[in-house]
Amino acid sequence: MNGEWIDKSQTDNVPAYHMRVIERYVLREVALSWMAVSVVLFVILISNQLAFVFKLVAEAGMSSKVVLDLLWFRLLQQFLMLLPIGLFLGIMLALGRLYHESEMAAMQACGVSQRDILRPILLLALVAAIVLAWLALSVVPHSAQAEIGLKTQATREARFSNLQPGKFRSFGGSNFVFYAESSDEQGMLHNVYAQRNVGAKMEIITSARAQQLGVGESRQTFVLYDGERYEGVPGSAEFRISRFSEAHIPVQLPEVGNVLLKDYQKSTGNLLKAGGLTDLAELQDRLSSPILLVLLAVLAIPLSRLKPRQGRYARTGHFILIYLMYLLLLRSAQSWMLRGLTPAWLGMWWVHVIAFIAMVALWQHAEGKRFWKRVF
Repeated sequence: MNGEWIDKSQTDNVPAYHMRVIERYVLREVALSWMAVSVVLFVILISNQLAFVFKLVAEAGMSSKVVLDLLWFRLLQQFLMLLPIGLFLGIMLALGRLYHESEMAAMQACGVSQRDILRPILLLALVAAIVLAWLALSVVPHSAQAEIGLKTQATREARFSNLQPGKFRSFGGSNFVFYAESSDEQGMLHNVYAQRNVGAKMEIITSARAQQLGVGESRQTFVLYDGERYEGVPGSAEFRISRFSEAHIPVQLPEVGNVLLKDYQKSTGNLLKAGGLTDLAELQDRLSSPILLVLLAVLAIPLSRLKPRQGRYARTGHFILIYLMYLLLLRSAQSWMLRGLTPAWLGMWWVHVIAFIAMVALWQHAEGKRFWKRVF
């Protein structure tokens, strides 16, 4: 047979029970490969997002308690990319193994056609597309809003809350740094160190006790008792040292206002109500994810065919290139739509039409039919 698929008309001799066994076997192989690929991609994604979250928390001075919550919200938003590429590569690896170990040749010899392989994979793709649509239209926008609320609350607490003894705390960037060794039940801070930059001068203050007034407000005052002040220009020998019984240091903190939601953070209902050009573009982008998943899953079947001596990973680069080109076309279509180069009704749909035509052509070619001559 030279690796060619048998026509569907020649598969009537395959018992229905055996066909169901083969379909379940293909479904299991693809699902296992999908899970394996998704786990690897998920670990890489966690590493990347964890570094981003740690950087965000450190720059904003947030509490470490919000790291896991922020990480979870970030990961939910990345699932839109993880599911399609995971399924796409999972199909490629599963079918590539069947070709490489001649299992597919044995199935073909028994009358199994390419469309018989399509049924279990299409079923899996449709289920995954439903899950992806639910994520894109509901879960991901909600998680994006929850992330904004969490970051706003954490930033407010970091700026306006009580000082924690034993930790350095900066206000207004690095212009004012405060440290207290301990605190008592009345909220009095003990063994205090403060550093403030005023132009080229540096001011260092140490005191036995201090109070933080105006906790929870944008304007706070630190009252220091029984201390010393060192004031001068770093690198020079001219420093002024003074003692005080009480000193007041006002601190003006920036307000944490309400954040204006971006398009990808808006709920699907709000996008439908608004109906603006940017809202339509975002809505089409969300609907593109499940469509992309189904088209790539069906396209992966004929693309997975290997020649007799090809390795099972021979076409991995082709799959990744096709996926990246698909995403690039979608981003370009969205940009052209927002810039008015393409009408709103056309939007991003033409990219899926091209992908569908390419999928049909590839299937026809795999079955030995001349698709383009039929069209023209």
